[in-house]
Amino acid sequence: MKIDETDLFSDYTATGYYCELMGTPSDPAAHNKPLLDRLRRMSGDELVRRSRIAERELFNLGITFTVYSDRDAIDRILPFDVVPRVISAADWEILESGSVQRVAALNLFLKDIYNDQKILKDGVIPRDLVVGNKNFREQMMGVKVPHDTYVHVCGIDVVRDDEGNFLVLEDNARCPSGVSYVVENRHMMQRTFPDLMSDIGIRSVGNYGQMLREACADVAPAGIDDPTVVLLSPGTFNSAYFEHIFLAREMGVPLVEGRDLVVEDDRVYMKTISGLRPVHTIYRRIDDDFIDPEVFRPDSMLGVPGLMRAYRAGNLGLANAIGTGVADDKAVYAYLPRIIRYYLDQEPILSNVETHICREPEGLKYTLDHMAELVVKPVGESGGYGVMIGPKATEAELAETREKLLENPSNFISQPMIKLSVCPTLIEGVLEPRHVDLRPFAVTGKKTWVLPGGLTRVAIRRGSLVVNSSQGGGSKDTWVLES
Repeated sequence: MKIDETDLFSDYTATGYYCELMGTPSDPAAHNKPLLDRLRRMSGDELVRRSRIAERELFNLGITFTVYSDRDAIDRILPFDVVPRVISAADWEILESGSVQRVAALNLFLKDIYNDQKILKDGVIPRDLVVGNKNFREQMMGVKVPHDTYVHVCGIDVVRDDEGNFLVLEDNARCPSGVSYVVENRHMMQRTFPDLMSDIGIRSVGNYGQMLREACADVAPAGIDDPTVVLLSPGTFNSAYFEHIFLAREMGVPLVEGRDLVVEDDRVYMKTISGLRPVHTIYRRIDDDFIDPEVFRPDSMLGVPGLMRAYRAGNLGLANAIGTGVADDKAVYAYLPRIIRYYLDQEPILSNVETHICREPEGLKYTLDHMAELVVKPVGESGGYGVMIGPKATEAELAETREKLLENPSNFISQPMIKLSVCPTLIEGVLEPRHVDLRPFAVTGKKTWVLPGGLTRVAIRRGSLVVNSSQGGGSKDTWVLES
């Protein structure tokens, strides 16, 4: 099937949803008129032709991710859609300031729970929810971190509802991935659609590596003028290994595995052909459990024995810090508006989605009574795994989730199903609306900087609300307008 040659959008409708390109009939997205006019002058055949060029480039560049659950096809090319998602300067101001606020609150929260625990003593958040959390690390108690920064890289998952409001779905404060696609998507658009981008005024995403390198240098041990920064990867079998290579190159730092590092006298060194070289900051892409077999999992072959000794002694900076997983737990997320008010004495700039905490009797009762209307999520999972979408679930799926809830209510939260915004997406030669979300990336050293745009993920399957790459989603270039 071919697109109508006179207008790419002749059959496009997004009734009932906020369209990121069109807006709504009552509130059109005027800032997108230049892009919309250019797209309308482009033939369907030309759009398809350039889309295929982009796909071939992605394949040739090896821009992949790994799906562990698929034994037949492990490495995949992330589907890339050529119709960009555009964010106005006014909307970006909200997203940027809201992201900075959340990161500030998360860092204050982590500093507190690993030191005085005032927020727990004051009853703002239940003590057992924090200290009983599987990501709470007692080994971090009393550890001083430079600039009180625990979360150096945070990916904040944001959606827009049918009224155009931004809402936060979750905070990713451990080892958030996806930023490589943000930069590569921009490169892809610049090569294949320069005519669409010309003179529109789009903020650059090209300095992410530099900003991350500077943040890592900020948290190096005191007195080091030119710190050595490395990126620590689990290795080639990790789902985000392409991104590890990409970021090390963008940062201009060595990419290492655990076997490349050694700890002597509570200091970390990198093995080189000319001998041991001191390492001052590690941007780590290894989970807490595997980073130091002396302290966490003794069977880990991925980490570095003694790393925590060097860290606790103040001889090493780690980005992100150990124990940040407490901050992105989905149950703790539900308390973040209260956390913001407690530490910052401010109202949240970005609101949470209404969340029912199943560990609390009222939250469990509401969830059980309204399961067919709600999205039920396990608190410790990521990547869209284990999520039950009530309005789309079968009776068997509802019954199975009910059983899991009753067996272990503390493992779940529930939320209403948001009518996620849509963006025109090229599907088999035709533009159709597909649901999208956004992951802005905030980088923090001495201060917080937010990459202008972030990762727009798109649910490729018709009607699907799951945008995760591991669940078949793709991505788009995200344009933040300068004015």
